[in-house]
Amino acid sequence: MPDLVPFTDNVDDLSNTEGYQFEFRCERCGNGYRSPFKRDKVETGRGLLRAVGSLFGGMAEDVSRSVEQWRYDRATNSPAKDRALTEAVTAVRGRFRQCRGCGDWMCVDVCWNDDIGQCLQCAPAVAEEMSRAQAAAQRDQIWEKAQRTDWTEGLDVGHRAVVQCPECAAKVDGGKFCSSCGASLAPKTRCPGCGHDGNRVGALFCAECGSKL
Repeated sequence: MPDLVPFTDNVDDLSNTEGYQFEFRCERCGNGYRSPFKRDKVETGRGLLRAVGSLFGGMAEDVSRSVEQWRYDRATNSPAKDRALTEAVTAVRGRFRQCRGCGDWMCVDVCWNDDIGQCLQCAPAVAEEMSRAQAAAQRDQIWEKAQRTDWTEGLDVGHRAVVQCPECAAKVDGGKFCSSCGASLAPKTRCPGCGHDGNRVGALFCAECGSKL
């Protein structure tokens, strides 16, 4: 019985019609390794036969057509590919660990907790987890303190805030007058009929009495 071919679920097959290559990645951080491209010697020989067939025709051409039929499933089924995959898995074996907690394959350099024997996702490092918790608590406390602080003291919230000068269209950060042209940020249009001065700039009729402005 032929030897079984070991494989993992964190591998991508990059093989093509010229040869074999595999990419292994960490299922937590995404870092990984790619095996060197290994050219398929049999496929190279078939390529030579195809070239001969196209040059000389006849029987050689028949051989070339047969070779084309042999291309079938070379990318998924061949002893050469089995050997290439076995070699690639053996080469990266020391770079990854399979976590017994979640079953994922993790890189040793970044995502593995040697003290516990599990990945950092299942068994976070104490110092790193403490640092994250401290940072999260600090962020929450900042928000809490900001909520307790009165940020509206001195602000006139009874009047609508203006962010653009009605005269020159410059952007403003509040106040009563434009810092670019000096125009009032709250100009009033007084009604000649009733004296109401709360009409918006550009209004054609008074909002109180309907007189024409």
